[in-house]
Amino acid sequence: MGGIAMYTVQTFNKISATGLNQFPGDTYEVGPEASPPDAIVLRSQDLHDMKFSDSLKAIARAGAGVNNIPVDECSKRGIVVFNTPGANANSVKELVIAGMLMASRRIVEGITWARSLADADGDAAVLIEKGKKQFKGPEILGKTLGVIGLGAIGVAVANDASALGMEVVGYDPFISVKSAWGLSRRVKRAEGLDELIAESDYITIHAPLNDETRDLINGDQFALMKPGTRLLNFARGGLVNQESLLKALDDGTVACYVTDFPNDVLVRHEKVLPVPHLGASTPEAEDNCAVMAVRQLRDYLEHGNITNSVNFPEVHLPPHPDKYRIQIVNRNEPNMIRQFAVVFAENHINIASLINKGRGELAYNVIDVGRPVGEDILEQLRAIDGVVVVRSLAPLPTAAVV
Repeated sequence: MGGIAMYTVQTFNKISATGLNQFPGDTYEVGPEASPPDAIVLRSQDLHDMKFSDSLKAIARAGAGVNNIPVDECSKRGIVVFNTPGANANSVKELVIAGMLMASRRIVEGITWARSLADADGDAAVLIEKGKKQFKGPEILGKTLGVIGLGAIGVAVANDASALGMEVVGYDPFISVKSAWGLSRRVKRAEGLDELIAESDYITIHAPLNDETRDLINGDQFALMKPGTRLLNFARGGLVNQESLLKALDDGTVACYVTDFPNDVLVRHEKVLPVPHLGASTPEAEDNCAVMAVRQLRDYLEHGNITNSVNFPEVHLPPHPDKYRIQIVNRNEPNMIRQFAVVFAENHINIASLINKGRGELAYNVIDVGRPVGEDILEQLRAIDGVVVVRSLAPLPTAAVV
């Protein structure tokens, strides 16, 4: 039975030590200078201009968004890109609930005004009693919250808002079975985005940013909103069209916009609460994201299994200590598996187990065989038209299973 291969993992940004400690020190070299990397772990580092080494097999983002990673280029090269959905869900959820309260009760404006009285003439306590009425705002109890996107964060927000006494309406045409099981039965399902927007006093967005969702909230949606709607965006700035937003703020359609993605324009608007991207800024979220990212990387590098990839299908095949594992990435075309089987058969290699799954233009295969596969056979597999990557894994001791 062979030993575990040494892997090199390059890190960017400050990654939680709790997560990095999940890499065994005797089999992994980990750090900012680790090179050439088998894998990369990062948070916000922009990789679009980075030249990837041929050794790179996977990238793990300790967070949900992957806009800082050239996913299409990675797919062409057979590099798996992971993210960590749900690891920071509680952290973001708490900030969204705080955002609703701040938007309603004008807490930030009131505190700022109270601090300004430090240098004013007269008794601050007396001045506060006289001036506090300017910061009056509504309670959230009984109001309607519209939740756009019912992933891990959206479900958590919807459930907690319902527990606080709000009427909650959710919309997500792509809701997963897991999310649906976790959603409170008190949350009403909207038939469409327009219906949700028209019903809501508060709207919070929890959708990914892509070509289909960019400017998801634009002039058409603002026209449907109740006057004085409070809009929260802790997902991505590009989901809200800024020109339409500014108009809605100025004409009173939106009473307050709370965003975790402020810019030069938004920080100057008096009706915007510009939160400095604090959604995942808790030690618990940083630990959770890093631990999930590292465990997913290890499971892929050591066993070929894939969980939470944004560009590859999800694949799980339990490792067997007596089998040798082959990974093959190929174009998602007919007749590929037959060609692989022919190579193994001609070399008198029995296939013990096989998983093949496709996603878009890519397909991924995990194949267990009964004996070691030499470089000559791997080259035969690589020579098949449509094959992107072929890699072999030595059998692992049972204790090494993540």
